[in-house]
Formats: sequence, structure tokens, C-alpha cells
Amino acid sequence: MKRPGMPNPDPATFIKANLPISPVPSIPEIRLHQAGPASGLWRLAGRGEADPPPYWTYPWAGGVVLARHLLDRPEMVNGRRVLDLGAGSGLVAIAAAKAGAATVTAIDIDANAIVAIGLNAAINGVKIVAWAADIIEEPPPATDLLVVGDLFYDPSLALRVMAFLRRCQASGIEVLIGDPERAYLPHDELRRIATHAVADFGGGSGGKAVPAGVFALSGDMWKAGP
Repeated sequence: MKRPGMPNPDPATFIKANLPISPVPSIPEIRLHQAGPASGLWRLAGRGEADPPPYWTYPWAGGVVLARHLLDRPEMVNGRRVLDLGAGSGLVAIAAAKAGAATVTAIDIDANAIVAIGLNAAINGVKIVAWAADIIEEPPPATDLLVVGDLFYDPSLALRVMAFLRRCQASGIEVLIGDPERAYLPHDELRRIATHAVADFGGGSGGKAVPAGVFALSGDMWKAGP
């Protein structure tokens, strides 16, 4: 436990020293700073209620499946503006940039994740604009494609995210979701377009391979809605 009054370490310095660079399981084309058992993340992440958990330090299956899909199907992003919501380590954003996106923006609520995205983008030789923000109560962003990896692990967050994604779709933005079918994924509002077996370090799976899906929002609900 961090002692009261101890200053937080510089995030970039800490990440470089304690999160070694290694290929992402299932995606050897991309290397990231990733946490291990001895990373000492408690020294970087705060312990207050407002401090977000350091989800960005591990590759979650929802992000991994999206990254794999975009690298295998570069025509989905080539020449387009892409925004990665809840970007974490920047894995999906990096994949989009490698696949030929015109511009890539990565957004996460955790300022430490934003630092990691900058470092990871440099490792992989791509350019990403990243900032810390919560935009899901805001108007739809200026983008062509919105990618969302693994944001359906919490019931209240899932509801907020889906409301935002519906607004984005209504404004003409294409939405792609990557998820290993966690508890709060709204299946009845989605259309599966691909499935890949990928490693997952989230949800207590300990890095085992799990079947994860790539989903689009169903267009039928817009025809039936008010």
C-alpha cells in the first residue's frame, strides 16, 4: 500500500522502467509496454476511490480481437478517421494506424493510459493523438469510425456507452465493438461480423485464449425506433 504523502512517480519513467516491451499475444505485429507480476503498479496507480484501475497495463480480449480484425481487414480503416474509445494501452488505435487510417485519436479516462499510448505509439512507429477525457455524455465526435474494445464489464457503464454509440450511429459514424461476450454486452442490439480466438488478460481469464467477437450495431433498431 502506498504511504500517505508519497509522491506519485513520473508515469513515463515508471512505465519504461517497470513495464517491459513485448509482443501482444495473438498480435505479434504490435509491441506494447505490458505489466507483469513484479511491476509494482500500486506505485503508479492511486488508491483513492476516484483513481481508475490500471486496465491499460494488460491486453484485454475486446481490444485484442478488434486489433486483429483491423490488421487483417485494412480496408475497414484505410484513409478514414478513427477514434478509439476507452483506448487503454492504445492497442486498437495502433492497429488502426498500422492498417492505414488517415488519422487516429485515442481517448481514455486514465491520464496514465494516455502516457502509455504515447510511448506505445512511438514503439510501433505510428502517430496517434491521445487525450484523457470522458466523452460519452458529449455530442458525437468528428470521426468516420468509432472502435470500442471491452467496455461492457460494468452494468452502468454499459448503458452509458450504448446510449453514446446509438447517438454516434445516428449521426453517420460507423461503430465497431470488440468483446469476448462479457456479462453486460447487449447482444440484441448488435450484429456479429467476425470471431477470433485471442488471449485475454481481463475478466479473470489469466491470459488464456477465448473466443471474442467483433460486432456492429444493428441497423434494425433504428428503423423500428421513434
